[in-house]
Amino acid sequence: MPLRPIDAIFVHPKRRLYVVYYRGELWALPRMKIDDRSWQNRQPYTDDSSSLYLSIHQAISDPILAQKLRTLNLPTAVRGSKLPRFEAWWETNGFKWLKDKLTTGESPLAAHETAGPKVTASKAIDNQNASASNYQAAPGNNDSVIKQKSSEQNVTAATAKDTDIFADMLADLADEVLNQHE
Repeated sequence: MPLRPIDAIFVHPKRRLYVVYYRGELWALPRMKIDDRSWQNRQPYTDDSSSLYLSIHQAISDPILAQKLRTLNLPTAVRGSKLPRFEAWWETNGFKWLKDKLTTGESPLAAHETAGPKVTASKAIDNQNASASNYQAAPGNNDSVIKQKSSEQNVTAATAKDTDIFADMLADLADEVLNQHE
């Protein structure tokens, strides 16, 4: 049975750079930073891949890149393993591991590891409406309080948007894995 390609972050031990396993292909990032700018400047990795080891941190903090690379929160036993061992594990256990995670309602996405508290779009909108109504015109200079609350609302809305993106990613993954016949 064909198994979906995986995205994973590896480290080159001598050159100290990240190598991204992107749907079966290796790409070297120009520096030890994982962000969209580094991804845009990636080069095909052509060196010996046997010494690459799986990074223990698969979560990507750059929200733009996190939408492109669907890295997974892999089991602790696999983290730090070299590329050939990881590929063997993924081929043998990947589908079952994903299916087990999804059937128990857990998210295998590494993005959910750093997304913080899950906020739904409707909850974020409710929070905005409630907090906006809590403010009344006040004498003096209270602009800073209102600006601070407005900034908090924007952060809440951005968090809801990010959560929705990762929820769509998770839904696609669940549909792909759970609806596949063994």
